[in-house]
Amino acid sequence: MAFIASDSGGSNFKRVPSGAFIGRCYSLIDLGTQHSEGQYGPKDQHKIQIGWELFGEDDDGQPLTVEVEGRTMPMTIKKSYTVSLHEKSGLRRDLASWRGRDFTDDEAKAFDISKLMGAYCMVNVTTSENNGKTYSNVAGLTKLPTALKDAKPAPVHGNILFDMDNPDMALFESFHEKLQEAIKRAPEWKGSKATAKSDYDEESAIPF
Repeated sequence: MAFIASDSGGSNFKRVPSGAFIGRCYSLIDLGTQHSEGQYGPKDQHKIQIGWELFGEDDDGQPLTVEVEGRTMPMTIKKSYTVSLHEKSGLRRDLASWRGRDFTDDEAKAFDISKLMGAYCMVNVTTSENNGKTYSNVAGLTKLPTALKDAKPAPVHGNILFDMDNPDMALFESFHEKLQEAIKRAPEWKGSKATAKSDYDEESAIPF
């Protein structure tokens, strides 16, 4: 299953401001095996992109919303991870903070990332500058405060689940060009034939 993580040893774009906001996981996109060149040499790693819809206001009291085809929608933010629960992995660090506890050895052997779909948390967003451009980054995740657990914002974005093992081509065609190109670079993409599930049900959060 593509969503099992384990410890195996443009100018019109509205940028998400920095701050801590309520987030709901609405998107899980399997990127397959991605090749990268770094200071320690080439790497081929299984990647996944996790996306959250955000609820709250910026420092000026303006809601975190954008207009999409005449509809006011929550802003979204995404982060890519290596699908690994090694003790030093970024995915394990963020999920442990989100859960409020680290994984046990048994849990780290095989955790189904699809359980994140619909779950709420606090998303800490920071901004950075690179080549004259400003980027919004997911700096960390934490548990939703107890006071907010019974007052979670209602889901707005439909859930998006794209599994490389069973790709939904209609969903794939809705992705922006750069995301499509990244997915096509994965060796798993070659020969993929079946139609995967695209879940647009507004389900309540699933404990994980």
